Amino acid sequence: MVDRNEVARLLLLDGQGLLDDPDRPATPKKLLRGIEGLGFVQVDSIVTVARAHHLTLAARFFRYRPETLRRLLEDQRLLFENWTHDAAIIPTAWFPHWKPRFARMRERIGSSGWWRERFGEEPDRMLAEVEERVRREGPILARDFDGEHLGPEKGWWAWKPAKAALELLWRSGRLSITRRVNFQKVYDLTERVLPDHHALPPPSLETHIDWACRSALDRLGFATPREIAHFWSALDVNAAKVWCARALEAGTITEVTRGVWAAANWQKRRLRTPPQLMRFLSPFDPVIRDRRRALRLFGFDYRFEAFTPANQRRYGYYVLPILEGDRFVGRIEPKLVREKETLEVRGLWWEPKVKLTRVRRARLDEALERMAALVHARHIVR
Repeated sequence: MVDRNEVARLLLLDGQGLLDDPDRPATPKKLLRGIEGLGFVQVDSIVTVARAHHLTLAARFFRYRPETLRRLLEDQRLLFENWTHDAAIIPTAWFPHWKPRFARMRERIGSSGWWRERFGEEPDRMLAEVEERVRREGPILARDFDGEHLGPEKGWWAWKPAKAALELLWRSGRLSITRRVNFQKVYDLTERVLPDHHALPPPSLETHIDWACRSALDRLGFATPREIAHFWSALDVNAAKVWCARALEAGTITEVTRGVWAAANWQKRRLRTPPQLMRFLSPFDPVIRDRRRALRLFGFDYRFEAFTPANQRRYGYYVLPILEGDRFVGRIEPKLVREKETLEVRGLWWEPKVKLTRVRRARLDEALERMAALVHARHIVR
């Protein structure tokens, strides 16, 4: 009898690149293919150990080096930064599918009190002035606007309107991030950063919905309409439900259990055995990002506690899930002490019934050594 929960875990891990050989070379071509498989890599500013996108890729490519990603993103422009559910690095080949999102974002300024509060009574003028300065001067950082007065002195001025304008212009596709300086965004016109892709027309609504749902299900394996819609955060749940009904009628998907869908050929997929090793996942890794899904598939109840008051945390500030094979076996709180070139383990918690065997201890040591190499730590303190 097929253990559907086990198959669902393996389909997800396969779709998210965690059944591939992690020791394969992390060449630009293979890294790009890996990111295409993931769909996107979330970007986050916290750097307790390393940036979230580096942790996500290093969990799949043990030979990963951040410079390879930088080249793909900033030199070759095969990747771009924009928004899914949060800021993310995305394959540029899919740029046209962000155009419907850009259009929705431009409409928001008229209906969102949050944006209106930051721009005051003349949002169009503010956006036009900021965009014109970028057009005139070229790549620019938010700090280049510091101290400049572009509108009323009260209300939205306290919220740094130029920065808000840059962000809205970026999220609506007028600007792109051409590079980062100490993780600060450097903005330029999209037509200069991605001229070929900027010129492409947006897909039809039907094509866009089909792409968003089909590509999400490919990466999730088994999924509910909510999970399909939330993967890219490009659709509402009703659109995903309608797509599922039509795909079922067309015979391309099947209902595995009530409300849970998979590709029609899911039972014919030959899934590889997960590598029997340990790895630490970013708190924003796509496998763990949907906490409800992780609990259902893995029985792993994970909560990111960086924004929880210290006295209310159950574990720690920046705690990483520990994946072994196809199961989460624990969590670890590493901290890079840069001035000492030391990777410290400030907390380690095993899941119930997980025993620290000699083999498991060796796998843990290997995972710590890999993390230390990634962040150039010369010492490890357990």
